[in-house]
Amino acid sequence: MTAITRDSTVGRIAAERPFAAKVFARYGIDYCCGGDKPLGEVCREQNLDAGAVLREIEEEPSSGSTSGERWDQAPLGDLVIHIVAAYHRPLDAELPRLEAMARKVYEVHRDKQPEMLARLLAVFRGLKSDLEDHMAREEEILFPMIKKGEGVMAEGPITIMEEEHESAGAALRQLRELTGDYRVPEDACNTWRALWHGLASLEEALHQHIHLENNILFPRTLEE
Repeated sequence: MTAITRDSTVGRIAAERPFAAKVFARYGIDYCCGGDKPLGEVCREQNLDAGAVLREIEEEPSSGSTSGERWDQAPLGDLVIHIVAAYHRPLDAELPRLEAMARKVYEVHRDKQPEMLARLLAVFRGLKSDLEDHMAREEEILFPMIKKGEGVMAEGPITIMEEEHESAGAALRQLRELTGDYRVPEDACNTWRALWHGLASLEEALHQHIHLENNILFPRTLEE
């Protein structure tokens, strides 16, 4: 494992030290779509102490808070299988569940925050539709190419997937802004609370999902 410094990109850090993803999430550091930025630059932009972030990354494995799999060293076929099983299939059930809750919260509570809840429902529906189409095309077109070792021919599809990841990242940022960083209103019902928790969990999972593709799967596919 190579040493990490302020000049290391956040995407490479997360690839080589999977535990770092938890640290980045705590600080709100974008390590998936913004994975090509050096840690020092990101910390300056967000007024963070880069030294403190580095220390937490070094200390994170000993906390036992998560398990770290070195997918940057695994066969590409195994990584594809992991992405589909760990992220695509759970989204098949989670996206409709969250949409149903968002619709229910809007219908029951729109008199309290009509503009925010209407916008949140619209943004989420757009994200859900885009993700479902995105995952289907990955599984039908791109992933089979990677499994067959045809990565040299995948530059076009990969470019499209990366652009769609940027769009998903923008939608996630909108949802976080609309919810005030997922702070639950004092008078929120159980469904409202569950929705905020579910959206926050979706954001974390999508960050990990996109990171595995943008910073590990896609670069390695084009290199090999």
